[in-house]
Amino acid sequence: MTDLQKLYDAVLTGNLPLAKEVTQEAIDEKIDPQLIINNYMSKAMEEIGARFEAGKAFVPELLMAARAMKGALELLKPVMESAKTERIGTVIIGTVKGDLHDIGKNLVASMLEGCGFEVINIGVDIPAEKFVTEAEAHNANIICLSALLTTTMTYMQDVVNAVKESSLKDKVKVMIGGAPVNDSFAKQIGADGYSDNANSAVALAKKLIA
Repeated sequence: MTDLQKLYDAVLTGNLPLAKEVTQEAIDEKIDPQLIINNYMSKAMEEIGARFEAGKAFVPELLMAARAMKGALELLKPVMESAKTERIGTVIIGTVKGDLHDIGKNLVASMLEGCGFEVINIGVDIPAEKFVTEAEAHNANIICLSALLTTTMTYMQDVVNAVKESSLKDKVKVMIGGAPVNDSFAKQIGADGYSDNANSAVALAKKLIA
């Protein structure tokens, strides 16, 4: 019987080879992917997120944990697709037009994925219309916008406006994040919420869907 506690520890400590090894053992034993994700991988990501918020873990550790979890998820994806595992909701995430930063965005994407969301990461330098078309194509519940520059954060307004002028109006929530933005800016542009780190982004996404 696979010791799934080892998977929790592997994700928490960012041990990619061990995370993949234990996940593969669990797949071979036909353990339910949702149980693996919810009870071990997500819990490990929640713990590293909580440590980060408390100042007991730092960005490199968060990134290593996210990488270990992503490696394990890649193995589980084909199993989940064949079993059509239920996901909490679908999120489109990208960095807005003119901005090429993606570390924070990728971290949030990994956290959301690890906590049960279907995540479509559409990259960097994304125009407003692409956020809209991707959200329509994937029947998304949430659009997440990232910006790391004061010169690009204003473009978030364009995306919010594009969503409100499209078929997505009142159907899709818009979350924003990134160093220069804050809660008052989110309210100012009409976004549905703001998060300053990956852990609170997951909590906010769950709240918006509920």
